[in-house]
Amino acid sequence: MRTRFAPLLAASGDEVVTRGLVRDVTLPSGNVLALVTLDNGHDYTRPNTLGPLTLVGLGETFDELKDRAARGEIQAVGITGKRFNFAAGADLSQVDQIPSREVARMLGELGHTVLGSLSEFGVPTFTFTNGLALGGGVEIGLNSTYRTIDASVPAFALPEVFLGLVPGWGGATLVPNLIGIENALKVIIENPLKQNRMLKGPQVAELGLADAIFPSVNFLEDSLTWADEVLTGARKVERPNVPGKIERLTKWDIAIGIARKSLEEKLGTVALAPYRALDILKLAKSNDRAKGFEAENEALADLISGDQFVASIYAFNLVQKRAKRPAGAPDKKLAKPVTKVGIVGAGLMASQFATLFVRRLQVPVVITDLDQARVDKGLAYVYDEIDKLHGKGRIGDDERNRLKALVHGTTDRTEFADCDWVIEAVFEELGVKQEVFASIEKIVSPEAVLATNTSGLSIEAMASVLEHPERLVGFHFFNPVAVMPLIEVVRTAETDDATLATAMATARALKKTAVITKATPGFVVNRILAKVLGEAMHAVDTGTSFEVVDHALDRIGLPMTPFELLELVGLKVGAHVLDTHHAAFPDRFFESTNLHELAQYGKILERDSKGRVKGYDKKALKIVSGGTTPMTAEEFRERVELGLADEIKRMLDDEVVAAAEDIDLCLLLGAGYPFQAGGITPYLDRVGASEKAFGGTFHTPPIRGAVNR
Repeated sequence: MRTRFAPLLAASGDEVVTRGLVRDVTLPSGNVLALVTLDNGHDYTRPNTLGPLTLVGLGETFDELKDRAARGEIQAVGITGKRFNFAAGADLSQVDQIPSREVARMLGELGHTVLGSLSEFGVPTFTFTNGLALGGGVEIGLNSTYRTIDASVPAFALPEVFLGLVPGWGGATLVPNLIGIENALKVIIENPLKQNRMLKGPQVAELGLADAIFPSVNFLEDSLTWADEVLTGARKVERPNVPGKIERLTKWDIAIGIARKSLEEKLGTVALAPYRALDILKLAKSNDRAKGFEAENEALADLISGDQFVASIYAFNLVQKRAKRPAGAPDKKLAKPVTKVGIVGAGLMASQFATLFVRRLQVPVVITDLDQARVDKGLAYVYDEIDKLHGKGRIGDDERNRLKALVHGTTDRTEFADCDWVIEAVFEELGVKQEVFASIEKIVSPEAVLATNTSGLSIEAMASVLEHPERLVGFHFFNPVAVMPLIEVVRTAETDDATLATAMATARALKKTAVITKATPGFVVNRILAKVLGEAMHAVDTGTSFEVVDHALDRIGLPMTPFELLELVGLKVGAHVLDTHHAAFPDRFFESTNLHELAQYGKILERDSKGRVKGYDKKALKIVSGGTTPMTAEEFRERVELGLADEIKRMLDDEVVAAAEDIDLCLLLGAGYPFQAGGITPYLDRVGASEKAFGGTFHTPPIRGAVNR
């Protein structure tokens, strides 16, 4: 095996090897089970991974066990992980060292050779998933005869599509034949594309990806007892979600077709991985493992050696590594404790804040507004959201009651006196926010932190009314608050380190990713979006059609078109954002009278009964008619790309953020920019916009990634 896969092993670098430690367990019936424990020699904070060296070593261990089974020395094989950890999938840290498509294909072949042998031992094989299981870790179980799972497993997923790959060691072929095509589509495609959603232990068992579930306290002992009952025939394993003949004949292709259409509507066709996964899932209908595994090998060969995967790994590393070590963050020890939160405002955004703060911080939260009716409406929203969490089984009875008891509403701002953290969510008007902060500062203690959720107003101007401007920080959420993972933490020239450290600690406690930005119009995300939307409106105002503008940027792979985005954020909000940026940078951001007229009218797009875009509103078309200098799609796209490259370079020169990587991180997490493009700066390097705009690149060497021309 080592000779066959030598080119792949040569590219494995300094892989941390996970070993399979074997011990024999005599079961109550007298049967002997050889138990393999995966262990990389580190504590539980470093998950087991499955790189080429690990796989070859496991393959050699499996060969020995196969021989022992043939000699009758063992009646079963079980696999589990070290404490709290099963396996976090393939080791991707060295994948960029793979030199060719041929060597990339070997990674799929090696995984199939080793994990596929679990179905060829001549005795039953069991996987006892005792902790985190991702990708290849999940596929160990899929290739086994039987599976159990610990009820407390916090994360179980096949995230490959999220990373620009497909489940390539059996997952795309075996999952639909175990739990049915519709469930498989959710696990393999839908969940990864929803911010890489994970399953928990009970969900895994309910789907049928595990045959039994046991509590943590005696998980391994219970799993071994269960395995013995299976071996002796005392327990029959039933799998109700295994697809039958009717599903294969009538539902399979229909489900694939619906999924493909949905992907095209939501993602476009730039991203390759979801469609390759769909192709393998469609092929899996025949339940031919050999054909399915070969299709997985070919998909991995193409995707690993392609540019989209390289860009995806760059993006993934930003989210997993840079996000945990934010540039410019002060010493964590400077952070002040937050024991009570005050929220000024009781509208939708404020109510979302209250729900998030009380759930994550588990401290008293008080909301206030101008009258009791508004306060009551805000509280009703929070209570309803808590009830929804309870209804979904995400919190228990006691926690539901405790969270509700922690939230309080009032029209009396003096109840903020003992708050450590006060955030405003009032109307986006400078004078209103200044009044709020001037009033609140007189009430709270000198140590309390004041935060604003403004999306673009001057934080310095807000601070100008404070006796202690050093306590004010920007804390910009994205909507919906519970879902979007980014917070832009905005530091003014006067914000002190203790305030900034408290903001960063609070963001972490809220389970959000925080990027520190300079107090400048639009910060990062809105400034980039304003550039795109401003150019889109300028093009339409001067005669370019909505349709040309909407689809000229398709090759970037954005989650929605410019005018879908404009309607999502709200036409009035969009007009306000453009006005703000035009006032700040009149030479680079356009104002648009037509956008204000569209905002008054209320719509641009025509939609069907299901909310899908089917065209452009006739009155909207009339409002923007009259332009006489239309652009072609290519002219518009080049204009946007050059404009973005120039604007981002200016932002970096002005130290809005520390590096281009922070721009990409903000857009990935705050605006849904595609992983397969690596964010925006690698894309601008690849298409030559950086070179044209400022004679250089954001990254040296440029990061590869696909461009659909």
